[in-house]
Amino acid sequence: MNHPEPMAQIARIPLHEEVTNRIRDMIVESKLAPGERIQEMQLAQQLGVSRTPIREALKVLTSEGLVELLPLRGAIVKVFTDKDARDMLDVIALIEAFAGERACQADAARIDAVIDMHRRMRALYDKRQRLEYFVLNQQIHEALVALADNDTLSQTHATLSKRMRSLRYSGNSGAENWAAAMAEHERMIDALARRDAAALSQAMREHIQNTWPRVRGATQSTPG
Repeated sequence: MNHPEPMAQIARIPLHEEVTNRIRDMIVESKLAPGERIQEMQLAQQLGVSRTPIREALKVLTSEGLVELLPLRGAIVKVFTDKDARDMLDVIALIEAFAGERACQADAARIDAVIDMHRRMRALYDKRQRLEYFVLNQQIHEALVALADNDTLSQTHATLSKRMRSLRYSGNSGAENWAAAMAEHERMIDALARRDAAALSQAMREHIQNTWPRVRGATQSTPG
């Protein structure tokens, strides 16, 4: 008698992770605006959960630098100044340029997987599905850095990328900016497909450097 093979179970993420993802998306889409106080009870009712997973989520988002916990005020959405954004983008540009130098040495299967992600992102761009595009866009950046096979590099990049997520999402709000960013990704993937490390490194650096003019105005300007 043949016994059926056990079926793979459907993965269920813990509730606090799902809540964290939902709140993070709300911050990215500016449904929770920079400087806004996060009302735990109201948010719990909106998401249909108790306050416990909300509090756990806020701790995670605080560690990511998206939320601040202030005495007497509770949790507020982090406000980034122009200098904050420039400083983070400068470091991300260095990280991605360094990763680009090494990414072309990765296995062909891993490189092909990133190229396939880009094709799917291009389809989302053509359909103007902005949030879905943005999520995949961030995954592509993470995957490109991962091709360098340096855990410290990936961890540092992930930390800064999470902090910049809301600002970078706002940077593609205009059609012209979005088109320019898409064209830059095309150049990056073309260089990756050709295994041209120097071209990929330069394209990745320039892509991040060009992010600043796109996000400027979404930050809180530094006085002076």
